[in-house]
Amino acid sequence: MSDPSTILFDYLENLGIKTRTHSHVPLFTVEDSQSLRGDLPGLHAKNLFVKDKKDTLWLVVAEENTQIRMNHLHKTLGCARLSFGKPELLLETLGVIPGSVTPFALINDHNRIVNFALDEKLANGGILNFHPLRNDRTTTIQSADLLKFIASLGYPSKIVDFAQETVLS
Repeated sequence: MSDPSTILFDYLENLGIKTRTHSHVPLFTVEDSQSLRGDLPGLHAKNLFVKDKKDTLWLVVAEENTQIRMNHLHKTLGCARLSFGKPELLLETLGVIPGSVTPFALINDHNRIVNFALDEKLANGGILNFHPLRNDRTTTIQSADLLKFIASLGYPSKIVDFAQETVLS
């Protein structure tokens, strides 16, 4: 089986985006990551793949310690009530399995059906860390470069201040 991150890294390189990738044991939760990351600098994220009652899909990426009130998230995003997307739908749309969800997976959404929302803390966070389509590695990227990557795929970056539960852009 080929490495799913190869296409991602080639794409980032073609955009002139520099990253650094660290290998580690597979991580499935934020708690796994916190206990095993060591002193890897930068912000880390939690990534929520959700769908609303009208079958609209969302990838919500927040700083790992950000409190997200799921019962209010739909109001913040301006959509119908949300629930977590099933693993089969995640694999079908973003090409990753649970534990490997990342904003980098938007590269696999060829039909551009997933909406994207990014925590303000990450959008302005400097050094960020995400799985590169697999959960046994962590890739470090600058926040401006993440936004460049997202824009290059044709997604608007919906920046959310989760503390105020407002959309900034």
